[in-house]
Amino acid sequence: MTEQLSADDWIKQGLKALARSGFTALKADPLAKAMGVSRGSFYWHFADLSAFHAAVLKRWREIAAEEIIAGVEAVGGEPLKALLRRSFGARLDLERAVRNWAAFDPAAQTAVRAIDRRRLDYIEALLQRRGFSATTARARAQLLYWTFLGFALSGTPVPPARLQGLLDEILDMLSA
Repeated sequence: MTEQLSADDWIKQGLKALARSGFTALKADPLAKAMGVSRGSFYWHFADLSAFHAAVLKRWREIAAEEIIAGVEAVGGEPLKALLRRSFGARLDLERAVRNWAAFDPAAQTAVRAIDRRRLDYIEALLQRRGFSATTARARAQLLYWTFLGFALSGTPVPPARLQGLLDEILDMLSA
């Protein structure tokens, strides 16, 4: 890479390394080597590894919640259905990697708790928009989120046609 790298370039490379190799890959030397630069560029943008980790976690929160929510809201139609398709249809390597990281790092654990809360609040709001009481929406949001986490953490591929059938069943159960 001949052009000067930005902090965002480092964060993007960090997210790729995290999804591919786990949190132990989030170090200046291997990232610099993968990008074909010296690690001096890393320290130009980040005071230390902790600052870099914080930036990676912040970007993950944006990708894994805010960008998804904005996309769901932008498409119109039935937002819960769009959320299910987008969430269950996504590659979830990064989700698994961050949750694994959270088992070993308090900052990652805090980020995971924050995103869990944000996602649950959003699902609950969607269910309330569909006419469910606050209590019912909260319970169903929790059940749906646990379903998503089980799916995400299992890492088991599901053929698209079968996945669509499962998502239809989830919607039916939520609406019952």
